[in-house]
Amino acid sequence: MPPATRILEPLKVPSKLLMGPGPSNMRESIMDDVKAGLQYLFQTNNELTFAVSGSGHAGMECAVMNLLEPGDTVLVVQTGIWGQRVADLVDRLGGRVQTLNVESGKAATLEMFSKAVEDCKPAFVFVCQGESSTGVAQPLEGFGDVCYKNGALLLVDAVASIGCVPLQMDALNIDCVYAATQKVLGAPPGLAMISFSERAVQKMRTRKTRVPSFYFDAFELANYWGCSNEPRRYHHTAPISLVYALREALSLTTIELPPNVEFKLIINKLMSQGIEIADGLGPTVGKVWRIGTFGVNADKEKILKTVHALDEALKTVHNKDV
Repeated sequence: MPPATRILEPLKVPSKLLMGPGPSNMRESIMDDVKAGLQYLFQTNNELTFAVSGSGHAGMECAVMNLLEPGDTVLVVQTGIWGQRVADLVDRLGGRVQTLNVESGKAATLEMFSKAVEDCKPAFVFVCQGESSTGVAQPLEGFGDVCYKNGALLLVDAVASIGCVPLQMDALNIDCVYAATQKVLGAPPGLAMISFSERAVQKMRTRKTRVPSFYFDAFELANYWGCSNEPRRYHHTAPISLVYALREALSLTTIELPPNVEFKLIINKLMSQGIEIADGLGPTVGKVWRIGTFGVNADKEKILKTVHALDEALKTVHNKDV
C-alpha cells in the first residue's frame, strides 16, 4: 500500500495558549497524521491503529489485556525473553499458557507451528518477529493462515523488527501487532504503536468480562485517537512532544525521482563523494531513492550535507534542482 500523502507534508506545529489546568489537547490532525503513518508502517487498513503512551511493553500489555479473557488458552512461541514475558503476563491475568519451546538461536518452522496450534486450539498465539535477546528474526509467512484455519488470533511483537524486516499485517493475516518508537524508527522512547484486525475487534466486542485496565482499554484509546465515529473523549494526558516526534519519524525519506533522471549516475556521483544512498527496491527500482537517517546519521548536519550533495549532483548531471 502507498504511504499516506498527509504524512509526507511538512509538520505544522500550532501556536496555542495553554489556558486550561494544563496541558491542552494536541491538534487532532497530528493524531490523524500519526494514525495514517502507522497504517502504512504496518501495511494495514485496520481502523483500530494508534499509539499507546508507554514503552514497547505497554503495547504488549495493551494487546494481551484486550485479547485475553480469564480461562483462555494462549500458545506462546518462545524463542527468547519476550515469549517468557508474555507467558508471565497471560498467567497473571488468569489465562492458560501453552508453550512452543524453540531451540535457542533458532526460529520456529511452519510445520512445528501448525502442529502446536492444531494440538492446543488456543484463543490466540503469540510470536515475536524480532527476538532481541537471541537475535532471531522469525519468518511469519503462513502463520496467520494456520491461526485462521484453527479459529485462533495471531499476535505479533514487532518492537525490534518494524522498519528493518518486512511486515505486511493484512497480507499475513496478523490480528494484532505492536511495536515501539525507539528502535529502527529512531524516535524517542515512550510510545508503543499497535493495530487490531477486524477479527480481533470482534473478539474484543464479545468479551464476557471487562478489560482489566482502563488505561489499556483499546476501545477507550481508539476513541481518544479518533478511530471511531464518536466524539473524542478525554482518556489521559498524552506525551504530546513524543507524538510530534513519532509523526516526524513516520515521514519516510523516500524521494521520487524527477522525470528523465539517470538514477545510477546520481548515486555514483554521491558515492564518489563518500555518500551512499540506495536505489528503489523491487517495483520501485529506478523510480525512487531511499535515504536512511538512522542512529548517528539522524543528525541535521549530515542530512543537510546529503541534501546539498544530491542537489549539486542533479545540477551537474541534469541541470535540475532537488
